[in-house]
Amino acid sequence: MVTRAFTGRPARALRNRFTDTYGPHAPLAYPAVHHLTAPIRAAAAARGDAESINLWAGTGYAAARPGPAGVILRTLAGCN
Repeated sequence: MVTRAFTGRPARALRNRFTDTYGPHAPLAYPAVHHLTAPIRAAAAARGDAESINLWAGTGYAAARPGPAGVILRTLAGCN
């Protein structure tokens, strides 16, 4: 999805509770929104709360496949 919830400017991110709650109401106000949400994002990261942190995603995120990190990295590196 594309949201302004975390920074105040459009960015592609994975959908979570934060984007659902604040995305529809987020003003186009970079960098003010970025600075306002920084403490929220930092606290969420510290407690491992993926529902309240920015989960940036490029255009290829849909091609990602689940699996153990080590296996995925070896595959990407061509070591399988």
